[in-house]
Amino acid sequence: MSDASYVIRTFPNTLEAELAQAALEANGIPSALMSDDAGGMMPWLHLLHPVRIVVREHDVADAVRILAGLDAGEQSAGEAGAE
Repeated sequence: MSDASYVIRTFPNTLEAELAQAALEANGIPSALMSDDAGGMMPWLHLLHPVRIVVREHDVADAVRILAGLDAGEQSAGEAGAE
């Protein structure tokens, strides 16, 4: 099996990326965050280089499904609050 890693999603800031990473970890999927922000000292660089979440090749499908479920939950919560 390949040790390749794939970027499955990008985020506008570290906080959102860490929340997604926590959801993956809770489901047993290890991941890593990649960012080009001078080690956190220049967070405005996220405008040019979003934070990326990376998983192993064999975890891609499950990780994408989990993050899609989080997005669907956010939309449902927003719709419920609008009523």
